[in-house]
Amino acid sequence: MSVSVQISHRQGNFSLEAGFMGTGRLTALFGPSGSGKTSLINMIAGLVKPDQGHIEAEGRVLLDTQAGIFVPRHRRRIGMVFQDARLFPHMSVKSNLGYGRWFTPTTERYADMNSVVELLGIGPLLDRRPGKLSGGEKQRVAIGRALLASPKLLLMDEPLASLDEARKAEILPYIERLRDETKIPIVYVSHSIAEVARLASDVVVLAQGRVAASGKTADIVQRLDLLPAEERGEGGSMLETHVMRHDEHYAMTILGSPAGEIRVPRLDAAIGVPVRIRIRARDVMVATRRPEGLSALNTLAGTIVAIEPEGRATVEVRMDCGGAPLLARITEQSRQALNLEPGLVVFAIVKTMSFDRGNTGVRHGGEVHL
Repeated sequence: MSVSVQISHRQGNFSLEAGFMGTGRLTALFGPSGSGKTSLINMIAGLVKPDQGHIEAEGRVLLDTQAGIFVPRHRRRIGMVFQDARLFPHMSVKSNLGYGRWFTPTTERYADMNSVVELLGIGPLLDRRPGKLSGGEKQRVAIGRALLASPKLLLMDEPLASLDEARKAEILPYIERLRDETKIPIVYVSHSIAEVARLASDVVVLAQGRVAASGKTADIVQRLDLLPAEERGEGGSMLETHVMRHDEHYAMTILGSPAGEIRVPRLDAAIGVPVRIRIRARDVMVATRRPEGLSALNTLAGTIVAIEPEGRATVEVRMDCGGAPLLARITEQSRQALNLEPGLVVFAIVKTMSFDRGNTGVRHGGEVHL
């Protein structure tokens, strides 16, 4: 699965000079409003023709300005999901879904209606009209319509931006299933680090029309300097874990990780299932001795790798916990009081309740044959 993009374009006073190579299942374009995310995705879709550039998806050249290649948008075999679902209000859900197939030649269709409906859990909605759906239901139908076009690439332009937290929590597991169970590469636009950390395999950070950084999600989410001010509180570490066992008495799930066992609120996941967790730097306390008499249940031993100042009042403490990176944001006063220095063995303390639904993502196995 690969997407390659290299674009140069000017529109009014805004200049976009950006490129990336996405090789994972879901590549996120991350950055603040006005950074060029939507412009870039519109060029991939063929909605905007850039001044210069090259775009290739799954080995198929969609744009090469030097060679004079510009594949029209209706022939690019790209599915697109926008912030608003853009469903036809006078049509039933089933008819809206079927509309996605009309522009795909019969010989090139691979998506099956029943499989898409099952994947997105929209069977009970088929006879309804969009006006009778919640925001999350509308977005699931919009995703289904895009899938039934049998796309080679799926573009998602901030599909959760218009939803409240409850609706986001409803739809995120379906996007995870889409990422894990289909063979369709996804380019996902977002300005939310929580979404990116949960969903993305790779991240491209855009700022003022330029690529500020790109790489694996676990590396990018630790770069608090790359995050907008309003998102820095959401930055931290990302760990790949697996379900070891469940504690039914206390409604807990115990996850195994290189850093040690981590207790989180009960997950609906079988033993052995992979789970991606995000540990926000602001949720981590640091102790020089193993603590006693605390309500926090997760204590992870580690060694300080680096301490980096963040303004005058706070510092970022980077730790290695059994090979797993962990980041804490504490005050400079606390650092001095504890005499924290690189090389010191410490204990990172994380409250179980900090692992809310937005910070835990269950991996889905197998593949769906659409």
